[in-house]
Amino acid sequence: MNELFRQLLTDLGENPEREGLRDTPGRAAESMRYLTKGYQEDLDDIINNALFESEMSEMVIVKDIEMYSLCEHHLLPFFGECHVGYIPNGSVIGLSKIARIVDFYARRLQIQERLTSEIAGCIEKITGARGVAVVIEAKHLCMMMRGVEKQNSLMTTSVMLGDMRNNPSSRMEFLNLVQRN
Repeated sequence: MNELFRQLLTDLGENPEREGLRDTPGRAAESMRYLTKGYQEDLDDIINNALFESEMSEMVIVKDIEMYSLCEHHLLPFFGECHVGYIPNGSVIGLSKIARIVDFYARRLQIQERLTSEIAGCIEKITGARGVAVVIEAKHLCMMMRGVEKQNSLMTTSVMLGDMRNNPSSRMEFLNLVQRN
């Protein structure tokens, strides 16, 4: 990957041997590995058996989870907040694991629509929840820095599964609780 970044600098018309760029290929490669570390991680290691029996049957919500990803079309960042809710069905998942699941899928080349769906499907599969809801609000640099150049645009995606989709009162409860005041 270092050599690819070195070639990229050359193709841009830069001199990769000049002082300010000499170490850039290595730093850029290290950065790209970190930004896409979701490909190298194992979901079972992330969950680490943090699923606990519980009689809790009311909605559990973790909101304002910061997330960063890379647009698969332009390799530019998109970033924002993810809100996750689920209705337990005999077990709950460790709180930090929800944020780790968000990162697991976000740290890949993504589109926001798929990211939202992958997080929801994962939470549903792991917890066996009666319902799962995920909403992501994000700003996309591919839309802000280039192309249409709209700096104030915000993309919102949602996925509702099970009771969160089929039960209007559960759906509204989740949406009301994650809405901005």
